[in-house]
Amino acid sequence: MTVSPLVVLDCDSTTIQDEVIELIADAAGSRAAVAEVTERAMRGELDFAESLRERVATLAGTADTVFADTYARIRLTPGIRELVAEVHRRGGKVGVVSGGFHEVLDPLAKELGLDFWRANRLEVVDGALTGRTVGPIIDASAKADALQEWATDSGIALSATVAIGDGANDLEMMKVAQIGVSFNGKPVVVERADEAIEGDLALAIPLLDRLS
Repeated sequence: MTVSPLVVLDCDSTTIQDEVIELIADAAGSRAAVAEVTERAMRGELDFAESLRERVATLAGTADTVFADTYARIRLTPGIRELVAEVHRRGGKVGVVSGGFHEVLDPLAKELGLDFWRANRLEVVDGALTGRTVGPIIDASAKADALQEWATDSGIALSATVAIGDGANDLEMMKVAQIGVSFNGKPVVVERADEAIEGDLALAIPLLDRLS
């Protein structure tokens, strides 16, 4: 019997090939500093919330037109459309939960036909970024909470869930899911994941047959 699965993915460097905050930082002139902090956070060397505040602070004063410019530059990861289509064919749901930003994830979700999505939100005042976020920060525990919440809302058992990500802040949701998948993962993620794939998200499709 085919199970209707819930597949929850990280966004940056998983659903898309880019780190959105680094693309925004290009416009702010702070990409090098932001990239270094991002890398340390994804390796699990820094608290995610603290690292996010540090990186977002460098974006202060950037015009909010940067969101459309950034969205135009993002590159979908190979296999994401195929994975979404297969999950939907099986009657399942796909969610993306991101330590990135709604301002870019919202149009991406519409383009991909996602069922659920959640991310941080950047504060904008008078057409410019303030260097702060608004609302709760989407950290590792918030990602795990999102997976559980979406499973409950969909009537899907946790035994029919898959979590896919690349960074240390994805480990909590991978622990909650029936199958935790490292995608192009940092060493700590590869080590703790149930499965590891690289390069093409369609490689996750055969894992759906193992769900119950």
